[in-house]
Amino acid sequence: MENRRTFLKTMAMTAAAASTSRSVLGQNEKIRMAVIGTGTRGQMVTRFFMTHPDCEFVAACDVRRTRLEEATAAIGGKVQGYGDYRRILERKDIDAVLVTTPDHWHGPIVAQACAAGKDAYVEKPMTHTIEDALMAVEAAKKYKRVVQLGVQQRSGSHFQECVKLIQEGYIGKVSHCVLNQPGNYGSVLQPTAPVPEDLDWEMFQGPAPRKAFSPSYLRWRTFYMYGGGLMTDWGVHLTDIALLAMKADNKPPIFTSASAQYVAFPKDPEQFPDVFTAAWQYDDFLMTFTNIQTPVPSGEFPLNGNYFYGQKGVLHVNRAGYRILPVPQRRQPPPRPAGAPGAGARAGAAPAAPQTPPPPPIEGKICRQEEAYENDPHTIAHARNFLDCVKSRKSPVADITTVGFHVTLPCLLGRLAVKEGRAYRWDGSKAVPV
Repeated sequence: MENRRTFLKTMAMTAAAASTSRSVLGQNEKIRMAVIGTGTRGQMVTRFFMTHPDCEFVAACDVRRTRLEEATAAIGGKVQGYGDYRRILERKDIDAVLVTTPDHWHGPIVAQACAAGKDAYVEKPMTHTIEDALMAVEAAKKYKRVVQLGVQQRSGSHFQECVKLIQEGYIGKVSHCVLNQPGNYGSVLQPTAPVPEDLDWEMFQGPAPRKAFSPSYLRWRTFYMYGGGLMTDWGVHLTDIALLAMKADNKPPIFTSASAQYVAFPKDPEQFPDVFTAAWQYDDFLMTFTNIQTPVPSGEFPLNGNYFYGQKGVLHVNRAGYRILPVPQRRQPPPRPAGAPGAGARAGAAPAAPQTPPPPPIEGKICRQEEAYENDPHTIAHARNFLDCVKSRKSPVADITTVGFHVTLPCLLGRLAVKEGRAYRWDGSKAVPV
């Protein structure tokens, strides 16, 4: 794995030599899966998949031995552990893989899994670069594989209820979608240090540039070579719901721009800044994303999430539920009595144009939802959709070749806009600076 080009060439050769998986499964057959990346989220999503009786995990892979041992013990049974994911792809008895690695591995592993005849469920973001996203899409199409992106909020009932309200026009025409999630992952880079005994640092880096180990790199989301900061991490969940509701989850943004600043730590070109705002123009609405938020007293409705600004009011939804904030209605002055000063038109004046009546008022409400992160019904439902599609060969609700790519693309363009300090347009196959 000397460099990215060498790595991808080796990957392609391995995929071409890999055995294909079993033929089409029957409805009563178990889907045999493997998890690649057994960190906190990987083990959690594995548990969610295992709630479905027709899913069985037979293999697991991680570059950190202690985490792999923990995961195989938790899965139980005859699960086989590996330090190299390619050994999993060589097994013809595995039908699908769950990819929960750092983001820079998503595209290569998904593409290679497709070439090996396996379906895949990949955590968001789909990838950390546009090039890797296009590679994964091409592989899924070429090898006719089912690949689901892990944007589980679209499989949540209260999110679906909000999407329906917006699409039915309850808050009127929406002009602006605002995305908000506080936080950042960056900090001062720690000095180089010995590689932990249980970590395969070479395999961790994979297609990324070679670096001497620093403990900071294990907080990989902040580094451009591994991720895209909050923009691509939380951003994809938020763009997914916004574009789903606006019926724009199968189209690219027309224009992307962003501004960012290093405030909490010194400027570091390897890391995503800790303060940012991004904006995207679509056909008939704008979408913006920022990571700064007003503090909320304990017990009050949290302010993060998706805001839809309509003519009649604002709908705000997140994992804690949703609320509808009506636009205050202006009081109309009573009609003046006939003959009163100012009543009627002046002699010879043109009659006044009839005024457009204000839209009928909507009802304000708050619907609270318990967020069960450790037993998430949204992810369980999203996994169920994937498993059903593995059997039926239908397209899943977040197919990476359509929805998955287009809800990830704004965040990848936003990441690029921050990194390069440029605005971009999408020409159908690449980002074009403007």
